[in-house]
Amino acid sequence: MEILHQTDLKYNYFYIKDDNEILAKIEYQYTNNSTITIYHTEVNEKLKGMNIGITLLNKVVEIARLEHKKIIPLCSFALAMLKKREEYKDVL
Repeated sequence: MEILHQTDLKYNYFYIKDDNEILAKIEYQYTNNSTITIYHTEVNEKLKGMNIGITLLNKVVEIARLEHKKIIPLCSFALAMLKKREEYKDVL
């Protein structure tokens, strides 16, 4: 399963696509020079139970770490995961 990346004028997002249907995505935006805001995470029922949400979140975390930024999680899923898991404390 390939994770794709898209940037546009409003949001950036990582996503998984099957044919022409987006099955999962995480939307984020550079808020300023020091933060990335995650707005939304969505996973289609077809991919439930496969940890796809975490996989997509990890892509944003990877960017935050590489660019030395913190994450502001407005998305309830991202907020819960970033607070729950010790390995994310450096970006929260």
